[in-house]
Amino acid sequence: MQNKARKNYIIYVLMLLLFGGLIYVAIEEGDRFSHHAANTLNTVQDGPFAMFLQFMQDNLHHPLTTLLIQIIAVLLMVRLFGYLFSLIGQPGVIGEIVAGIVLGPSVLGLFFPEAFHFLFPVHSLTNLELLSQVGLILFMFVIGMELDFSVLKNKINETLVISHAGILVPFFLGILSSYWIYETYAADHTPFLPFALFIGISMSITAFPVLARIIQERNMTKTPLGTLAIASAANDDVTAWCLLAVVIAISKAGSFASALYSVGLAVAYIAVMFLVVRPFLKKVGEVYANKEAINKTFVAFILLILIISSCLTEIIGIHALFGAFMAGVVMPSNLGFRKVMMEKVEDISLVFFLPLFFAFTGLRTEIGLINSPELWMVCLLLVTVAIVGKLGGCAIAARLVGESWKDSLTVGTLMNTRGLMELVALNIGYEMGVLPPSIFVILVIMALVTTFMTTPLLHLVERFFVHREEKLSLKRKLIFCFGRPESGRSLLSIYDLLFGKQLKKEHVIAAHYTVGTDLNPLDAQHYESESFALLNQRAVELNIQVDNHYRVTDKLVQEMIHFIRKEHPDMLLLGAGSHYRPEMPGTPGAILWLTLFRDKIDDIMEQVKCPVAVFVNRNYREGALVSFVLGGMIDVFLLSYLNIMLQNGHSVRLFLFETDDEEFHQCIDDLLAHYADQIVVVWFAGVEELVTKERDGLLVMSHLSYTKLSEDELVMRELSSLLVIRRNKNKGEKNERLEIG
Repeated sequence: MQNKARKNYIIYVLMLLLFGGLIYVAIEEGDRFSHHAANTLNTVQDGPFAMFLQFMQDNLHHPLTTLLIQIIAVLLMVRLFGYLFSLIGQPGVIGEIVAGIVLGPSVLGLFFPEAFHFLFPVHSLTNLELLSQVGLILFMFVIGMELDFSVLKNKINETLVISHAGILVPFFLGILSSYWIYETYAADHTPFLPFALFIGISMSITAFPVLARIIQERNMTKTPLGTLAIASAANDDVTAWCLLAVVIAISKAGSFASALYSVGLAVAYIAVMFLVVRPFLKKVGEVYANKEAINKTFVAFILLILIISSCLTEIIGIHALFGAFMAGVVMPSNLGFRKVMMEKVEDISLVFFLPLFFAFTGLRTEIGLINSPELWMVCLLLVTVAIVGKLGGCAIAARLVGESWKDSLTVGTLMNTRGLMELVALNIGYEMGVLPPSIFVILVIMALVTTFMTTPLLHLVERFFVHREEKLSLKRKLIFCFGRPESGRSLLSIYDLLFGKQLKKEHVIAAHYTVGTDLNPLDAQHYESESFALLNQRAVELNIQVDNHYRVTDKLVQEMIHFIRKEHPDMLLLGAGSHYRPEMPGTPGAILWLTLFRDKIDDIMEQVKCPVAVFVNRNYREGALVSFVLGGMIDVFLLSYLNIMLQNGHSVRLFLFETDDEEFHQCIDDLLAHYADQIVVVWFAGVEELVTKERDGLLVMSHLSYTKLSEDELVMRELSSLLVIRRNKNKGEKNERLEIG
């Protein structure tokens, strides 16, 4: 081995000597041609070191070197500011924007102008801008691929309402506010109409990439709420950019027709992407679905689709970003390449390209232009209008389409994020001369404030609703599930009977489910409204607050059990039908429940631990006589409900098993001592004695008593309405069965 290495070294040295000598001889022989270059070369008088310095200086000002130095400065600053802002709970994107402002004319250019002009000469910014735009296009492509389009499709009605409320309300308020500022600050620069329209559009834009970045950093991208916010922001910005095209056309003294061409082309583009490109990609994807690896040709094809889509939307006038996003959305969902593509693109776009975009925007912002108390008052006015219009409009719209207040305020807060898309629109207005410098800077501050406040507001919403939920947790939580609308009303009346005046202080939830997954969303809203109408009417009569819970599902029992386990109620009340089902074959002694839930009450009672009551309605009339069946101390938990009824003035009949239990007799004697005129006691030995002439009354008994008495099916059919209550399952029914036997 050593001999072979020595031999290789000898060959290498001989090769250097031989060919080095030949090269030297060839160069020396070339001196014969020196007279041809005598008139074209200037003799350099400086020494070798001076020549080297000049060479270094030329390289330092080369466009590529300038771009690389800018990238180094930007990446270092965004990492630093991203870390500092993360310490105060802000997303990294805010730090990246501030880093750009610090590197720009507002800070570095003001205090260190020579360093600023060295780092960012005017002629070099075009390269930085183009590079940052490419990175943003890649990022929006990833966001589009991460979007769950099936959820978006299910929420299309909601997103349209929320996004267009987020356009119309702030647009109107922006035009209204322009009446107070136009004459003083803009009359000398531009006519009122384009100025007012630009103020309106600046209030309406949502920073789609910033919102997407915040959602991504909060791990909300694949949640229903995150999808709703992203979809609403997408609809918002597509509409806003189309409106911007109209505003630009008007501002350039053109006609509405030229702007409408852009709108029409945008609609046609979206239609082609969904109706042509998406099905085509799905078929192409099926070819590659079963292949072991995705080859480079297919990756190149996907990137080509991305670039073409971005190019088309840029030409149309609705920005290349939306073309990138749409390209991600229409990618086939059945391919593993989505994950592969995201892994390839996401890291480089987040860590390298995207900070360049944020920093570049900051470089173009000069906050020092706002320099008087009057301008700061105008700034306060426009910031307030922007927040009220965008956050308030979107939150109220989200609430109207059925979202909870917590989710509605979260969506409104996210949609209030303006950031860099706002700055793009403002730069267009500024370059056209529509926005004067002072108003431009004010609107930039508005964009930064509304972006900066997003994270604190999200935390505030979370904290408020956590506190509210903690307050609710101090109350007893009572849930009832019903099928027919009239059953919901009856079950609420049963709760009123059991808890009386105390019910107003409890947290009551009514749950109704529609079976089936292919229900049209509009039909679902109609069914929900009809199902809860009688219940809500009864709640108003009783002055009780009831939270409505509605779901469309094809797994009724599983959905109910999941909901109950999640809520941890203090009692669950189920409504049953009017006919017993026959005994199940092979299950002698099975409980004969009457049920609207297709004989699934047993399944629910088996899998939930909270107290469960089942109401079997046989024409029960509110106010009719209530009877309790008590089998001894095992049923003593029913006395709490009995006491409430007696305290509220109800007359009650007690059916008592014959028993020698002295403690039980003492409990009954105590009741009679206090409510003798309201109680009728009947001692009985058989179930047939429970059959009474009051067919509209209510018979209350424990689950164990019902199990024992239901062995006589014929007599049970003749009983009046029943309310069967099983106490907390943790108490252990095994021991209870021994006691009642």
